[in-house]
Amino acid sequence: MVKHLKSIIIIAMIALVTICGATSCKSSGKMTKKEYKAKVEQASKDLNAILNNETNWSLEEQLARVNEIKQVDFSKKNPEIVEMIERAEAKIAREMEERDRLAEQKRLEEEQRLRELAEQNQANKGIADMFYLIANAKDINTANNYIKEALKLFESPDAVVLIRLNNYGDYDRPTTAVNYLNYLKDQKKVTVNVDNIKYNAENKITELELIKK
Repeated sequence: MVKHLKSIIIIAMIALVTICGATSCKSSGKMTKKEYKAKVEQASKDLNAILNNETNWSLEEQLARVNEIKQVDFSKKNPEIVEMIERAEAKIAREMEERDRLAEQKRLEEEQRLRELAEQNQANKGIADMFYLIANAKDINTANNYIKEALKLFESPDAVVLIRLNNYGDYDRPTTAVNYLNYLKDQKKVTVNVDNIKYNAENKITELELIKK
């Protein structure tokens, strides 16, 4: 009986040692030399590609790959990999910062463009509204009062008014602000659109370009 019990214990111990031996590699999380060498080669290849701008990865993808490489401890056997990781992280950070700076600059420029366009449209509408008020005034005195108000928008009554006849660069004879406003009073209709306005430092119109409808 005792002898039989000893045999069972010996068999159990052998089985336990066998199981532990078979699972020790996985439980410790260690890599084989071959696996480690492959990790080193791939890490070196990818880091060089990032540092030399030889990859199609986005900055976020590059950073993700660097973080993945950092999961392996290269500090003891391959300190050059660690140094490459640090350089790659610094490079990606600089490029992200520059990308964000340019995006913000572009956003501000677009805001400025839209603001200037809105101001230009408002100015165009202002002078265009005056044209219609003058042309449709109920009498001469009312028209003359509108002309006085409109002239306040100009640098002087003699500010240049250009009338473009078409989109091919053909112009009518140049006139002045006061002459054109009086012309509208006489014609009693508006046959042009405001195309371009030039201003002086005081935001007064120095040149007005119109185009035939």
